[in-house]
Amino acid sequence: MSLPNLHLSLTAVAAIVLCLNLPFGYWRAQVQRFSTAWFLAIHLPVPLVVGLRILSGMGWRLATFPVLIGAFFAGQLLGGVFCKMTGKCRNGSLRAGQTRDKRT
Repeated sequence: MSLPNLHLSLTAVAAIVLCLNLPFGYWRAQVQRFSTAWFLAIHLPVPLVVGLRILSGMGWRLATFPVLIGAFFAGQLLGGVFCKMTGKCRNGSLRAGQTRDKRT
């Protein structure tokens, strides 16, 4: 059984990659930095992006890497920005082992 070849353009694949990473960036912004959940929020979309590359018929041309890596990070960044805009980011940019100062 062979996989269908979608023949998507680089722009279309980059837009899908960016949108795919938005929820993962949103999740990443809510968890403690360098924790297991933070690591998963960054790395779980990678196999999805690889699968998208294969299904789209894009292949592994070197020129596609900067565009898709940029879209990946832009999606992560924008997801974090959306989280901050909604006020649901509990940890902000805390590093592992840090605690937020609870002054009132």
